[in-house]
Amino acid sequence: MAIVANETTAAQIVQANLPPGAELMTVGRTQPRPAVYAADLDRDGAMELAAVYKLNGEMYVTILKKGWNAWMPAATAKGQGYAVTDLTAAPIVYPGLNNLIVGWQVGAIWSKLSVYEWTRDGLKDIAPSDLYYSFMEVEHMPGGAKRGTSEIALWIHDTGEAYKVEVIRWQNGGFVPAPDVYPYYFQKVARYYERMTRQHPDYPFYWYYLADAQFKAGQKKGALWSVKKALSFDQPYPSREALLELQRQIETMHRSIALFPASLRTTDGVKWGFIDSSGKMAIPARFDYAFDFQNNGLAVVQIGGHSGLIDTNGHFAVQPVYASISPFSEGRAVVIDRQGFKLMDEAGRIVTGKAYSYIAPLSDGRAMFYVMGSDNVSHYGYLDADGHEVIPARFLEAGDFSNGKAVVKIKDNEYALIDRNGRRLATYPFAFVGGLGDGLLPFQQVANGKYGYIDEKGAVVIQPAYSGAQPFQEGRAVVNTAEDYNFIYGLIDKQGRFIVKPEYNDIRMLGEQRIALGKAIDPKQPFIGSVFAIADTNGHLLTAHRYYDVSDFHNGLASVHDRQHTFFIDRSGKAAPGYPTLQGTGSLKLVDKSVIQANIDQRLSYLTPDGKLIWMQNTVIPLRPPYRVEEHKYNPNKDYLVYYPQVAGMQDTKAQAKVNEQLKELSGVKPVPAKTQLEYSYTGDFEVAFFQKDLLVLQLTGYNFPFGAAHGMPSKKYVHINLTNGHMYQLKDLFKPGSDYVKVLSDIIGRQIKEDPQYDYVFPDTYKGITPNQPFFVTEHALHIYFEPYEIAPYAAGFPTFTIPFQEIMNIIATDGEFWRSFH
Repeated sequence: MAIVANETTAAQIVQANLPPGAELMTVGRTQPRPAVYAADLDRDGAMELAAVYKLNGEMYVTILKKGWNAWMPAATAKGQGYAVTDLTAAPIVYPGLNNLIVGWQVGAIWSKLSVYEWTRDGLKDIAPSDLYYSFMEVEHMPGGAKRGTSEIALWIHDTGEAYKVEVIRWQNGGFVPAPDVYPYYFQKVARYYERMTRQHPDYPFYWYYLADAQFKAGQKKGALWSVKKALSFDQPYPSREALLELQRQIETMHRSIALFPASLRTTDGVKWGFIDSSGKMAIPARFDYAFDFQNNGLAVVQIGGHSGLIDTNGHFAVQPVYASISPFSEGRAVVIDRQGFKLMDEAGRIVTGKAYSYIAPLSDGRAMFYVMGSDNVSHYGYLDADGHEVIPARFLEAGDFSNGKAVVKIKDNEYALIDRNGRRLATYPFAFVGGLGDGLLPFQQVANGKYGYIDEKGAVVIQPAYSGAQPFQEGRAVVNTAEDYNFIYGLIDKQGRFIVKPEYNDIRMLGEQRIALGKAIDPKQPFIGSVFAIADTNGHLLTAHRYYDVSDFHNGLASVHDRQHTFFIDRSGKAAPGYPTLQGTGSLKLVDKSVIQANIDQRLSYLTPDGKLIWMQNTVIPLRPPYRVEEHKYNPNKDYLVYYPQVAGMQDTKAQAKVNEQLKELSGVKPVPAKTQLEYSYTGDFEVAFFQKDLLVLQLTGYNFPFGAAHGMPSKKYVHINLTNGHMYQLKDLFKPGSDYVKVLSDIIGRQIKEDPQYDYVFPDTYKGITPNQPFFVTEHALHIYFEPYEIAPYAAGFPTFTIPFQEIMNIIATDGEFWRSFH
């Protein structure tokens, strides 16, 4: 729901509510705009305004909330650094509940990440105090382990032409790596170094990185050839020892592992296992989540909120005792336990002598880490593969190594390029220096100034002239020329000449000499998104503007959808022959020569290249004969998608029909215009939450997202159905007639809020007890009472839930009542 006409109006509202002498900041390195963001942050159905300002040299983030007639400050927190690079909101902790996300600029190419929960005590930063990055993307990534929440991709700048990307998500009370998205990036690195070795066949470090990338991508034959080529040079890079170790890992890597994670709907929720290329469940579905097998024959799985490693037989190689295990990189995985971040080898041994606040994946034989100094400032250094601190923690910021180089921040307005031993190769006396690409780095001479490009030595190659500038790749860079905080993107070459005129809402570099040029779907509302045309890197259009999403190219293929169908295109921009076209929107990925992974309309499936179905998640959940739950799909509009349950097998067919009509209505199945552009998107889904004897408990979830908003509004309902007669139970049906169950339950919950620290997020003085028809659900041994977002706690808390064991309230439960007897 729009609350301001445009960014200028929003900025004016914020300016009018800033403290005297405060300066409203701008946000974004490549496209500066007023640091104002509109989002519903307290789930009241109305947008708040989040803004960043500077006062007396200190940075602050504030939230403005509209009262009856005026905007007023509602919460404020002190930030860090001297500028802000990112300001957005997304559901990070709980599905559907937006968190405010801020990137505090603390160095030319480094920002401190803050993720705020709006609690009764104000804004609480839940991000680690030493979590820094260079660039960031926040989105709900396909195949993610947590539905309804977003992952955060932290891009760490590296010297040369490589970027290391660490993707994290909130899990079990902290941020942990999300390795399910890493394979995509490894493939991109391999493609890049293939191009680099063609352009520079005599540079040994490109051959090393090509071998390393091919190894991670599972291309054993190519990796062996590349590492032998790297070893043939007189001065091999990074060292002969490192290359020999890489060669050993390549030679011992498993062949392409034709096992793929797959999920099953069960009466215990969704469980994950692994199928083979024929669709047979080769490893039974017994995990809470399962990630792809890696080249070393190990896969990360989760059970009970903990991560472990299994082999291709499904046996645990590392027991599930870690909060997180990231994908292996150069033979090492970053793991997190209660002590912090550590490095683990492929045998499961911890090689670091202590835990760290953060460790990045090993890259070029070095893993960036940071620790908090006595000055309460993060200090960065580097570990080697054996866990030794080979470069002490002495930098304010540090990027991953690539091609034997890394960019670090020495102090404000001073960055440096260092080698793997920490020796300084170049110094950059600028306010900002961006990622290295094709030998050039975007930079700002002064804070909030125009962007240009320098070379590795620091010489200005392209004078500052852009309001935003991205790193070069394939000899091209995307720049923004808008002066009014809008998006007017163009594409330049290394001499600063425009290859594509600046007139687009979005430009994406797709790799393999291809780009996507995006025009705004609605020029008046560019935030809705873009429709893309495919062009080559010389600016020649290959297609019309017809695609609404485009993936990067890999081995000549990219996934696209046109709002009706999802399919592969080749480098001509047209549908790739020999591959299927699937109804619905989503993405395709060739995970094996004979297997395509499809994520279409929020459902995972696997197909052969000619379109034959190998496997898809079951749409029927067996209960007890003759009962079952069937999945049905309702998709009347491109922005409205609901999966809803229907009960089958009831002897009383009239009762069954009534139950199913109620389930449709409760799930959000209603008339929706087919061809009208909605002002929002809506998705709905369900799970079997509990089944025992004759009682079926269904969880119905939904997510309503107004376009242009920072986040949407989640919904959750539990339906308790007696399968013998179709009765749907309310809370009162569990208790004896005349019992004051409302007071009894209210008092128990009140004590939990007061005494249990896990509920310290509840707003003070907001809990007044429950209502007679309070939302609830039952399990085998307990009653669970929950509240809607914002009802008694901030949006980030989601649905505050309180568990009351039946044994505590047996004196008021109607044990002879129909509800109780339905599951006892």
